[in-house]
Formats: sequence, structure tokens, C-alpha cells
Amino acid sequence: ELVVQFQVLNQSCQCLAWKPRPVGVWPCPGESQHVVAGYSDGTVRVFSVSRTEMELKMHPHAAALTAITYSTDGEMILSGGKDGIVAVSSPRTGMTIHVLADHRGSPITVLQCTRKQYHDLGVEGGELWLASSSDRRVSVWASDWLQDKCELLDWLSFPAPAGPEGLDSLPPSLAAFCPWEHGVLVYVGFGLQKEALFYNLRKKQVLRKISLPAFATSLSLSPSTPFMAIGFRDRLLRLQPCPAGDPQDYAGHDDTVHLCRFAPSGRRLLTASHSAVLVWELTGA
Repeated sequence: ELVVQFQVLNQSCQCLAWKPRPVGVWPCPGESQHVVAGYSDGTVRVFSVSRTEMELKMHPHAAALTAITYSTDGEMILSGGKDGIVAVSSPRTGMTIHVLADHRGSPITVLQCTRKQYHDLGVEGGELWLASSSDRRVSVWASDWLQDKCELLDWLSFPAPAGPEGLDSLPPSLAAFCPWEHGVLVYVGFGLQKEALFYNLRKKQVLRKISLPAFATSLSLSPSTPFMAIGFRDRLLRLQPCPAGDPQDYAGHDDTVHLCRFAPSGRRLLTASHSAVLVWELTGA
């Protein structure tokens, strides 16, 4: 059932994210859920689902947006553009407080935030976040938004063979924090081997590798159990137990599986291809 629909004339919505609820806080009656969306004209729009209206419009980018997310407390919006620029904006004030050009020249493919202990990993801040770009680079940052601190913690660059293909035709570079292994991130992308890499931020080295049947086109890590969902170009979806185990492969998509997304409970998985959205029920998750 279609509950609500927002439409912006003459603009394409490129990415979106739900505003997270604070941990341990029950939703108040009548509290509005919010969605933030990034558009092809470089604008960011915040919508109230319950009030069915746009509450805020910002213009932090000169290029089309390619990735967007909220900070873990919902107080900041991180957005990335086709030109590699990352902006940090406040939905309370509508102001952009940080503009980071470290990935300039390559589209941002992923932005993700996670909580951390304040002095963990040797840096201040209660939040870690990462940005990955199409040129196989991943930056990891520690932030304290209240103190206006944003510190680069690690910079990863993954090698790949030279090929005749253009950048647009290569598989995406994707990264995600590992929910069940603290201080570890997972990376998939075009490289020397078809594999998923587990990188330890403390040791600053790759802990393990999991071989894949092809280069991944989408990635999601279960928040509740040690499972990865990985999509591929040949209409294949793989559920991979971690750190080891026999994978489960599923067909049924009509094209490249370009999106995998676990529900917060970990019991459902949403996947999307060219003209189909599938919802999977995960038994035993």
C-alpha cells in the first residue's frame, strides 16, 4: 500500500535516508518520521512523512548528489556528490558546517555513520563515519558534532588492474562498518581479485578475505547476525555467513541486483533490480 508520495518537479531523486530514532527513546505519540533526499541539482530536502510536507531545503552541492545519510543521533546530514565533495549540514539551522574535498573528482558511492566510545581508536568523538568513492578509496573519520570536530582517522586505497573499461562501467566501490565486529569495515569493489575484504581500523590491516563469484554491485551487513548480503550483475543475490561458512545463492531478479538493505531487526532483507523490489524473510536470523 502506498502511504505517502513526495514529488519534486524537474529533478531526479538520487539517494535518500531515514532519520534514526535516538537509542533507548520511545517514540512520542504524533512524532513525525523524517526522510532526507538528495537531488540531481545538488539540493538536499527533508520531508516529514506524517505531515506529508517538505520541511527544509538546502543547497550544499554544485553537482548531483550520489549518497546521503544522517548521523547516528539524527542531528547532522552527511551528503556526497558526483564531484566527490562531502558536505555536513545541520537540519536544525539549515547551515552547512563542513565541506570536505578529500575525494574530489570521483563520485561518492557510500556514506555511513556508526557510534563509538569517545576516546576509542585514539581519537575524540562519539561517532565514526566513512565515505567511499568510485576510485576505490575509503576515508574514515571521527567526529564530535557538538564540539565541531571532524578528524580523518584512516585513508584506504585499494589497487585494481588497468582496464579498457571506463569508470562508469566498473563495479561500484562499497564499504560498510561491521556491526558484529567492532572497529572493522568491509570493502567490495573492482580490484585484483573478486573478494570482500575485512579491514581492522586498530591494526590498520586486512584481517581476512572472502572470495566472491563476481564483482559485487551491492552490499549490506546484517545488524543482528554475522551475515552479509551481496548482489551481482548476473541477477544473483548471495547470503554469506561470516567469518566463514557456505553461502546461499538466490536467483529471481530481472537484472543487476543494485541494492541490498537489511531491516534494522535483521529479519528481513530488501533487494532491488531494474524493475523489481523484493522483500526476503530470513528464517533463523
